[in-house]
Parts: sequence; structure tokens; C-alpha cells
Amino acid sequence: MRIGIDLGGTKIEGIILSPDGIIEKKIRIDTPSDTYKEILVAVCELIRTLQKGQGKPLKVGIGMPGAISKFSNTIKNCNAIPLNGQPMHTDLEVQLGYPVRLENDANCFAMSEATFGAGKTHNCVFGVILGTGTGGGFVVKRTVIRGANGITGEWGHNSIPASVRKFIKGTRICYCGRTNCIETILSGRGIRQTYLEISGEDIDAKEIAARATEGESFAKKCLDLYCTQLAHCLASVVNVLDPDVIVLGGGLSNIQQLYEKVLPEMHPHIFSDTIKTLISPPSFGDASGAIGAACLWPEETLS
Repeated sequence: MRIGIDLGGTKIEGIILSPDGIIEKKIRIDTPSDTYKEILVAVCELIRTLQKGQGKPLKVGIGMPGAISKFSNTIKNCNAIPLNGQPMHTDLEVQLGYPVRLENDANCFAMSEATFGAGKTHNCVFGVILGTGTGGGFVVKRTVIRGANGITGEWGHNSIPASVRKFIKGTRICYCGRTNCIETILSGRGIRQTYLEISGEDIDAKEIAARATEGESFAKKCLDLYCTQLAHCLASVVNVLDPDVIVLGGGLSNIQQLYEKVLPEMHPHIFSDTIKTLISPPSFGDASGAIGAACLWPEETLS
């Protein structure tokens, strides 16, 4: 039995996960929005609640936005601003009194799919988050690959390929401070901006998808363009990592057209005569982060 915590911008979800991947208990609370200290206290209180009645403490894994700097051991690259620059890993272990594992939420998503989900029969799994941001995680043989700088999978902060830049108007500013990152076209904010440029109307991604299903021409054009953009960007990932399967997660992964249109459009941009990489929807929805966090402790470390 393991505890998994998914720390998000609006909610914190905690679960107890059985060895066969079954969620035995789940608690969800709102994320405090004001200070780092409030977030830290909320996470610790949730973990203590899940530990009650368990006898000896269960192992705890935590997924959060951003990454841990190998230089300072503090949080970096996090769109939940209060966490940046904070020694969260150290603070959690001091507050709780035992070791925990802290990992990027996209890595946790990839880990959940590689262990129990769409990638469980494959060696190399690339998990993609298409939502508020555009993140990714790479898992090989159920091990998260973090890289020398702790940023493996951060494809959303590469530049938009030249082959799709022609489809956007002007320059898009990314929250990271740079311009024309992939995230600025593939995130929820990105597809919203694309629809605005096409139609002159500002609506969210869910409404765009609904209108496309109803046959609205602007929405259909926007989704067709989004599929093209996603295909070109993912082709670069395949050329570098060559995963067995790419699992799409986040709110935009619910758009069914992605699983019909993206893979065929990737073919001309992949440096191979054939493409065996699969594109799959997620298995667990918004439970993926907590499940993957629990999986940060492999079975052999649970005694």
C-alpha cells in the first residue's frame, strides 16, 4: 500500500493505492492560493489523514507542477508561483519525519500510465499533458527519466517548429518569459488564442470542441489546425526519444479528433520509413497524477 498526492493549482488529491493499482481511499481538498506555507501545511495534513489507522507509515509520493533544481534543491519552472524557489522536498520530510518522494506532475502522469495504464505493456512511454500548460514525462521500464538538469520531457518550452509557425498571427508570449514556445499553441490558452484569431470570438477549449462536433466551421478549422500543430511538435519528440507509445493527458486529451488525425499527420515529419509509435488516450483521467505519485516507490522498496 502506498500514498500518492497530486498537488495542483486548484486542488490537492490524495489516495491510498493497493499493490495491484486499486485506489482504496481518496480525499480531495482545495489548494490554498495565498502562500507556500499554507500549501505545505495542507499537503502535510492530508498525508497525516491518509496515514491514520495504517499501523506503520505508508510510503508517500507527491506529484507537483515544476521540477526540483539539482543545484539548490528548490522548486523551479512551476506555474504555481508560490512554490518556485521553495525547498519543498526538505520541508515535507522535516514536517512529516520520514522520507517522501517528490516529482514533476507530468512525470507522475507518465508513470501511472506506464505502470498500470495505456503503456503497461511497453518499455518506453512518453506522457503528454495538454491542459493549462504543455508538459511531458518519459518513463523507461517503469523508471522516470529525469535527465542531467531534471527537465526531461519539457517539450512545451521548445520553440514552435517553423512548419507550423506560419499558422499563427504575431508573437505569443509564454509564462516562462520566452516567445513562441510550443505551449503557447498547444495549451488551453493556446487553442483559445487560435480560435480568437480565426473567428474573432474568445471561448474556451471545451466550447471549441463542442462547436466543432456541431459542425461550426470556425471550430472545425481551429481543431484541424490544432491537430496539425500537435502532429508536427510530437514528431520532433519521436525523432529524439522514439517512444513505444505517447499517452495524451490533460483536459485537451478529451478531444476525440486527436486520436484520429494526429498520427497520420506525424508520418511525413518522422525520420523513418515506418512509424510504430502509438498515440493513446489516458486510462485514469484526473486520477493519473496521484496514482503515478504512489508509483514513485517501486514494490521492492515498500518493506
